Amino acid sequence: MTDKPTATTLTSRQVHKGSVFKTTQDRVKLPNGRETTLDVIRHPPSVILIPILDSEKVILVRQYRYALDKWIWELPAGNVEPGETLDAAARRECAEETGRIPSTVKQVGTFFPIPGYCDEKMYFYLVTKLRPTKSFKLDRDEILTPHVFPLEEAKNMVSNGTIIDMKTALGLTLV
Repeated sequence: MTDKPTATTLTSRQVHKGSVFKTTQDRVKLPNGRETTLDVIRHPPSVILIPILDSEKVILVRQYRYALDKWIWELPAGNVEPGETLDAAARRECAEETGRIPSTVKQVGTFFPIPGYCDEKMYFYLVTKLRPTKSFKLDRDEILTPHVFPLEEAKNMVSNGTIIDMKTALGLTLV
């Protein structure tokens, strides 16, 4: 079994370009020789943070998500900016969304959330030894508030359906 990409892109047409991602419609020849048209979301990499306090507490953010028209609990996260290293993005996002700066950042996993139609790669980071910063710097489209939970309570929030965000559910299993 090989992991080498074996599809051939015959044509690619940009359908949409937004502030966060773009979509393409690609005509491809698949590894089995069949040709088809596929729609793909082209998304920059992101960092998902697992901010741990005192080894037994985690910071989650209560965030409004317009696409769902709901407030949901999530691990802090954000996109990697062009030219930014993954570690630097993890530190920046932690400060922006939790108001705390990590002394330690450790990558603990890498996953693709929806590989059927999106190329986003999520890098999960355990961030520890957190010290307060003076201010939050949320993005224009962000409405969120950080809260500290006992780690076990946060994990229970997944099993009881309070946490409905998949990256958060997955991230909490990495601790």
